Amino acid sequence: MTERQVDKPVTAREQDIQAVSRTAQILGLFDPETPELSVAETSRRLGLNRTTVHRYFSSMISSGLLERVEDSALVRPGRAILQLGSFSLGRQRILQMAPAYMRELTLEIKISIVLSLWGTSGPVVSLVEEADHPTLVTVRVGSQLALNSAQAKVFLAFLPDQFHADRLTGSLPEPQRTETRRRIEAIRQAGMSSDVNHRGICIVAAPVFAAAGICATIAAVGTERMLPAALDSREATALKAACKRLTKEMGGTWPEATD
Repeated sequence: MTERQVDKPVTAREQDIQAVSRTAQILGLFDPETPELSVAETSRRLGLNRTTVHRYFSSMISSGLLERVEDSALVRPGRAILQLGSFSLGRQRILQMAPAYMRELTLEIKISIVLSLWGTSGPVVSLVEEADHPTLVTVRVGSQLALNSAQAKVFLAFLPDQFHADRLTGSLPEPQRTETRRRIEAIRQAGMSSDVNHRGICIVAAPVFAAAGICATIAAVGTERMLPAALDSREATALKAACKRLTKEMGGTWPEATD
């Protein structure tokens, strides 16, 4: 006598994984030759019943992943997907275009230049151009910067989703939270930031904007003797000018309040 195998109940975690997998499968059906989908076509191509596909369509429309095509039963990628695609293209473009600006800036001010992109919860150093200087101050590519760093505060000042920025700064302990938020407001007016850490390293940072908003920050990094903290210094002025030129090439707009 063989023991009958009893199906194990599907856990909530397994259901979540399945939902993410099916959502990815649906989104993966879109391409230049398939800009729109119907329930029937999706059901046929993925081997799912129509009720399941319809349920996923409704959920994905509610979350902005899909949107209905006017006067039809078809769907197409929604605003969230378009925004994500624009963001991804912007990251690729800035990494291709920024090195030339960074090299020119390093030669002009003789200071190491660092470019960071926004990660899941803060800036991540993505490009470094080291200065030809007897005293070398640099940062390792891949470094996650703290929320109270100069580049993080520039990002937080200009992130399109300010509710997200507030949630992040809300996680900081007092009095660091209050001071960080005060500095963020000052950065919105000045357009850039400068900090001197406990080791005497000065960081002057400015934003770069693409059409969808801030896409990167670029910072000059040096000792206090090498790099003045004043935002009207020669070095800070050169950094701001480079970021403005790069912003223009990226199709972005420098906020009027910072001019």
